[in-house]
Amino acid sequence: MSTLRFRRAALAVTAAAVLPLALSACSNDMDGKDKDKASDKASSSEAKPSKDSAGGGMGAMAKPFGPACATVPKGGKGSFDGMAKDPVATAASHNPALSTLVTAVKKAGLVDTLNGAKDITVFAPTNDAFGKIPKAQLDKVLADKAMLTKILTGHVVGEKISPDKLADGSFDTLAKNKLTTSGSGESYMVDGSANVVCGNVQTANATVHIIDTVLLPKK
Repeated sequence: MSTLRFRRAALAVTAAAVLPLALSACSNDMDGKDKDKASDKASSSEAKPSKDSAGGGMGAMAKPFGPACATVPKGGKGSFDGMAKDPVATAASHNPALSTLVTAVKKAGLVDTLNGAKDITVFAPTNDAFGKIPKAQLDKVLADKAMLTKILTGHVVGEKISPDKLADGSFDTLAKNKLTTSGSGESYMVDGSANVVCGNVQTANATVHIIDTVLLPKK
C-alpha cells in the first residue's frame, strides 16, 4: 500500500508540474495564431484601396463624359486614345464631328498656333453647332479672317479646365473676352447658350470640351 501511495503521489506531483507548462505552451500557441490573424487582417486592409482612392469622387470624371461621346470612333486616330496622342488641331481633324471647325481653323491660319500651345482648353463646336448659323452668315464669317480668328480664339482658354472647374467658372479666352461655365454632374453650359455634349476629351496639349453651339461675340 505504501508503494502504491508513493506512486500516486509521484504522479500527482508530476501532473502538477507539467500541467502549467502545457497550459502555458497552449496559451502561447493561441496568442501566436491570434497575432498572425490580426497581422493578416491588417495586411489585407492595407492592400485593399479605399473607395475614394479607387476612383470615387472626381476620379470617376477622369474619362470623357456626355451623350455625344458615344459617337466618337472606338478605334483609330479619331478615338479618344488616338486623339490623346496628337496636338489639338491635328486631333480634331481625325474626329468626323469636328470637320467644320477644322476647316475654320485652317482658314484662320490657327493650326500651328493651337498645335504649338501648351496646356490649353478648347471648347470645340460640332458640325451641327455650325449648322445652326444661317449659311449666308457662316460663309461671310469664313471669308473674313479677322472675324473668324476672333470667334475661334474666343473658344480657347489658356489653361486646362478640368470638369470640377466647369461648375461655376469664369475664364479669359485668347480673344481677350470672358467665357463662363455652369452646371453639375455631367451637365454643363458655356456662356449660358452652349451645352457640353462630350467633355474632358484629352489631346497631347489640350483638354477639349465639345459643345453644341458656336460662341459668337456678344454685341
